[in-house]
Amino acid sequence: MTTYTDAPVANRNATGRSKSRWFAQVGWRHVVGVLAVVFSLFPILFVLSAALNPLGTLSSTELLPTGASFENFTNLFHRTAFGHWFLNSLLIAGTASFVSIFLSSLAAYAFSRMRFAGRRIGLLTLLLIQMFPQFLAIVAIFLIFTTVTDLWPVIGFNTPWGLFLLYMGGALGVNTWLMKGFFDTLPRELDESATMDGASHAQVFFRIMLPLVAPILAVTALLSFIGTINEFMIANVFLTNTDSKTLAVGMFGLVAGERNNNFGMFAAGTLLTAVPTVLVFQLLQRYIVSGLTAGAVKG
Repeated sequence: MTTYTDAPVANRNATGRSKSRWFAQVGWRHVVGVLAVVFSLFPILFVLSAALNPLGTLSSTELLPTGASFENFTNLFHRTAFGHWFLNSLLIAGTASFVSIFLSSLAAYAFSRMRFAGRRIGLLTLLLIQMFPQFLAIVAIFLIFTTVTDLWPVIGFNTPWGLFLLYMGGALGVNTWLMKGFFDTLPRELDESATMDGASHAQVFFRIMLPLVAPILAVTALLSFIGTINEFMIANVFLTNTDSKTLAVGMFGLVAGERNNNFGMFAAGTLLTAVPTVLVFQLLQRYIVSGLTAGAVKG
């Protein structure tokens, strides 16, 4: 016979089993999520603390700063050519990303929609070239640009346009392959329908294909921008003048010799360097979230 005193015990047992079941199914995910957020925010908090540290040294930097000052940001612009580095990186990364995306989309459309002699060989050649990093050819490229600098200084060493040409050659192959796979997923009825309506290849490409492949264009543009603005090895070889350096090369120079003394300025520059990437991601985010091909086939 069940007594009234057993009811609260049964309710507590049921509540305990419910909580255990919730933690086993959902709760542990919240714990993992919180740990991931803490792990991700730790380096950002440390860099922010170092940037606001009035002493500006690595040895005096703590996770939670005891004082706050914008002196590191002021010294960064007054003692270094950070403004030139920032503008050079934006110019090179922005131009290289835009031009490489445009040329890669043209090549991807041709490889995906057209049949011509050398198509298969061209695709295999692009794939094989991507197996070797661009830095393996640095000696040959350096010798070529030595002559180019003597003949055409505008596109030689210590110029943004010379580095721009180098980045263009390394990005076209992988971008073309990425976009070709996306073009292949689009139904050919779109091309046939537009052709029957009298559209040319250029009209089909610019008015129909490009809007539909906006997601892959956004992803490729973002990857190209991030890869270019963060590239260091080639830029460090070809850019030696202070005013011609990019952010990666210039920021490396701050901590290459006196890491402890210039760490505050380095942290401040790191925060400012992340701003363009975050802005580009925010601008392209709505194109990355979902595709635009639903209902695109003409009925």
